[in-house]
Amino acid sequence: MRKSIYKKKPLDFLKSAILPLVFAAVIIGMIVVGLSSADYSSRAEGLRTLENSIRRAVIIAYAIEGRYPESIEYIEENFGIHIDRERFIIHYRIFASNVHPEIMVIAR
Repeated sequence: MRKSIYKKKPLDFLKSAILPLVFAAVIIGMIVVGLSSADYSSRAEGLRTLENSIRRAVIIAYAIEGRYPESIEYIEENFGIHIDRERFIIHYRIFASNVHPEIMVIAR
């Protein structure tokens, strides 16, 4: 009596069904991790860019006006800095008009 060549072994089922699913899950996981890493890098770069822009505007204001701006709103209105208040918290504390203010940008 001949054995059928179409009869599958349990190991064949493992190779044909489970291994591709595991491989696809690993690939999807790597894509998700890569995208979250890119998102984190983008947010960190946005934070650094905003803080540097505010610092430059403060220095320019001091050079032009001879004093540091009294508020962050003054910088927004007069120097064209756009602050996304939903993404960032700005700490701007001025001690005196001739002392560089404390500037800190924090991500929400």
